Amino acid sequence: MSRDEAAASGAEDAERPGAPGGRSSSPEHKPEHKPLLGLSDQPRGQSSPPDWRTWAANTIPGTVFDQPEPEELLEVTVIVPARNEQDCLAACLESLVSQSEEIFALGKDWELIVVDDHSSDQTKEIAESIARGIAGVSVLEAGELERGWTGKANAVWTAARRARGRWLLFTDADTIHEPGSLRRAIHEAERYKVGMLSYSPRQLVSGLAQRSLMPLIFSELAMAYPPAKVSDPAQRIAAANGQFLLVEREAYRRLGGHASVGGKLLEDVDLAFLAKRRRIGLRFRYADDALSARMYRTTAAMFEGWSKNLALLFGNTLTTAIWRAIDFALLFGLPVLALELWNARLAVRSLEWLGAGWILALLWVRTLFRFYRRVAKSNFPFVDCALSPLGLPLYVWLLYRSWFQHRILKRVSWKGREYKD
Repeated sequence: MSRDEAAASGAEDAERPGAPGGRSSSPEHKPEHKPLLGLSDQPRGQSSPPDWRTWAANTIPGTVFDQPEPEELLEVTVIVPARNEQDCLAACLESLVSQSEEIFALGKDWELIVVDDHSSDQTKEIAESIARGIAGVSVLEAGELERGWTGKANAVWTAARRARGRWLLFTDADTIHEPGSLRRAIHEAERYKVGMLSYSPRQLVSGLAQRSLMPLIFSELAMAYPPAKVSDPAQRIAAANGQFLLVEREAYRRLGGHASVGGKLLEDVDLAFLAKRRRIGLRFRYADDALSARMYRTTAAMFEGWSKNLALLFGNTLTTAIWRAIDFALLFGLPVLALELWNARLAVRSLEWLGAGWILALLWVRTLFRFYRRVAKSNFPFVDCALSPLGLPLYVWLLYRSWFQHRILKRVSWKGREYKD
């Protein structure tokens, strides 16, 4: 099946929550090979059992593509898509290669695939220099980007079709992985019996713009997508972070792979929603013990990235912008008004004005405390949270800019490519 057919199959399935994906083979005509990472169909008349793996064991394999299943699966395949990541790719790959140990040997128990997404810098050369001489590390060129696909989804789908791991880890080139974190993540997913595990990394920031803005956005994310609710199968809310997305092979098959979200700008979040619908089990948490990430290396890249994402992450973008503008007015306006009242001096009824100044001062303290409590949910250091009020005007502007690009212009740009809504 071609990529367009796979994407169409996944897109149609995504519009029908709870419906099985792909095309099944009849019992009279079984496929010669079990397809690799293809869709699976649920037998008619059967509902999904509590354990999704029981469901997967009794399904009929689909025919997303015809590549046969490997004779022996590895423990995990790590997939790193990279487009113009020469500044950070080496550190990421070194932190992943160092995960290899005697009982978890790279090339024997797991593999690492780097996908160059048509980079114009030294990304591919850096990946090849690290892969040279290291068993289990390979570098692929992303397939041709077809209409209806995003660059990242296209890149990881290129690698997923060749993956030999029982688990698939999709991780970004701007991440740094702590020693032993890969094996611990697999054990965590198995312990909680989930088919998808996603980590939110410790975010590395620099410069006043990043240090003041990023805590605001991540605190908003923490309130919009509380990890406890995301991990609760009884809750409909779902989220995932593409910087670390671990998916069990059969779970990925059931989701339809990245073909089911090939045209989505937030493919990680959309995969998480599919995981909730298919009841494969989803766990999501903040994991500074596992990895860190520097999302943006320049202010311009940060503006472009959040302009692409904010309107998709938050449903009421303009409402959020208005509330944050009110926060800014209260945090900086109340102390000014209080000082003006305190400076009334010997004017008529000055004691009353002095009392009103203290009331405004107390209101400002309460507003400041409430604001900090919210921003502290971002898991950023105290100093960055303290700087966050300075980032409010920039945050309001980015919320509006994202809304304008998605709702009015209906197009966004990212890493030299333009995508239309």
